[in-house]
Amino acid sequence: MSAFSLSPRALYEEVAELLRQRIFRRELEPGSWIDELRIAEDYGISRTPLREALKVLAAEGLVTMKVRRGAYVTEVSEKDMADIYHLLGLLESDAAGVVASQANAEQLRELVSIHAELEAASADRESFFQINERFHLRLLEIADNRWRSQMVGDLRKVMKLNRHHSLLKSGRIQESLAEHRSVMAALQARDAARASQAMLQHFDNGLEAAA
Repeated sequence: MSAFSLSPRALYEEVAELLRQRIFRRELEPGSWIDELRIAEDYGISRTPLREALKVLAAEGLVTMKVRRGAYVTEVSEKDMADIYHLLGLLESDAAGVVASQANAEQLRELVSIHAELEAASADRESFFQINERFHLRLLEIADNRWRSQMVGDLRKVMKLNRHHSLLKSGRIQESLAEHRSVMAALQARDAARASQAMLQHFDNGLEAAA
């Protein structure tokens, strides 16, 4: 009997999420082959929904499909990471500018609140990761461009494949907090140009720390 309980609703999506989290937890390492027979048996499913799930992950960039060789967890090169950070910097700096000029008072207060949580979590790396991502994704939601949010979401998934995450570098969390403070100050000042530049610098520094 399978140890997993999966509902019949959008089964392949549930399987995709289970595999996605295993990849993020490094249970499935970058470059490792995905044993479809074993996974299908573990989850108590046929290979059809599993293959559909792998197609979803391939579209997100987390999995690489190879003809006659099966599926592998994507390996991310230094160039890949540079390209991802470059695009994230462009997209999220644009969003920061929009938020600075268009967000209402309640939305800004929400970002201030999340930032305060981030400050409080600086000693807990795992919590800091989660709150940091929540801040960035909420800023994108407030900027209200679903296409930009979709692109950023996919890029951030691939970024998580990086073995040397920028926030793991000694002292990087405090540097990141200082950069967030600059972003928040610009947002609260309603200075779109400064908010965009501060966010762009945040990603430039993140790439340098991830190298």
